[in-house]
Amino acid sequence: MFTVLDRISWPGHHDKVNEDICGVCRDWAWVIDTSIFPGTSPVMHPRSDAAWLAAFADERLSSLAPHAEDGAALIRYVMEEARTAYRAVAPRERHEDFVSWPLGAMTLVRRLGDALDVWTFGDTTAFVRRPDGTVQTLGEAPGLRTFESAKAAELMQAAGSRPDDILDTPVFLDWLGERRERQRRSGVPAALLSLNPDAAGRLRHERTPCEDGTVVLLASDGFSALVDLYQAFDAKGLIEHAIASGLEPLATKAREIETGLDPDGRLYPRFKLSDDTTAVLLKA
Repeated sequence: MFTVLDRISWPGHHDKVNEDICGVCRDWAWVIDTSIFPGTSPVMHPRSDAAWLAAFADERLSSLAPHAEDGAALIRYVMEEARTAYRAVAPRERHEDFVSWPLGAMTLVRRLGDALDVWTFGDTTAFVRRPDGTVQTLGEAPGLRTFESAKAAELMQAAGSRPDDILDTPVFLDWLGERRERQRRSGVPAALLSLNPDAAGRLRHERTPCEDGTVVLLASDGFSALVDLYQAFDAKGLIEHAIASGLEPLATKAREIETGLDPDGRLYPRFKLSDDTTAVLLKA
């Protein structure tokens, strides 16, 4: 069983809906970070179908995880249910319109005995601190962050924009649209939480020791940016600060960097001034 030491989930801006979520159920826990193509009209939620997908997946994981034996099969089943629910409401022309679908990064963990299984889509992260003080980072976020930050710098320079307006520029929208269209034409499902259950076959799976006393920090990229973008902490420092002082001071630190130190995105190129910031701190 996991004990929840702390959790936090802040929207990137007070005027925008939070498209992150995190949850815990017995030996399972997860963090989900969703998004949708800018300007897509919602059909499942008053403001954002990305927020709907996050909430739907959270609710179904909470219900199904106690009876599940495999993370990939569990996520596939949740995506099948999400597709059914979406198609029951969405106009038929959007049933197979990949570009209009909500998508999500996620990390799902399960403790089984003295081992921790970690399934990952995209740029969410599991930081694992063992009782001897060693810390392991699990997931793809560091590599994805390097690519994303370089692309953000390139597109902001091309558009003459900043993190607070880059998402509305034709340069960004054209790049994102072309990227999603290439994905659609490839016929290979994106390795993301989505309405395509086949994507579950592309989950990253890792296993690591998880003795009693192990602490696990699950984080969306808006929280892990403290390590892999802003370099305010290394992984060990982040999780030890979280244990000592809780998650809110760390989320506050991220906001101070984003809005005070680097609002122009020159030090830390990125696609949003402040991203949704979500984390859950657990003890096994």
